[in-house]
Amino acid sequence: MQGKIMKEKSMCGLYCSTCEFVEKCGCKGCVESQGKPFHGECPIAVCCMGKSLEHCGTCEEFPCDQLNAYSYDEAHGDNGKRIEELRKWIAK
Repeated sequence: MQGKIMKEKSMCGLYCSTCEFVEKCGCKGCVESQGKPFHGECPIAVCCMGKSLEHCGTCEEFPCDQLNAYSYDEAHGDNGKRIEELRKWIAK
């Protein structure tokens, strides 16, 4: 998870470099903040780190119920875009 590329990616499939909260809230993302981005501890990041995974796409349970709930959350979700992005990451 070293280098600029992983600092731009999150564990759940978002690109931190395009996130409004990077500048707005000084967020460093889940990778650089060890699972504690601007809003506090992220359960998705904590799960990945607990399993020593680079991101959710490398998990044998992908996409799990927790990631689905996070991605399709009415207030903060992205209608599955992060899950589709993770599929691209693992296809490479």
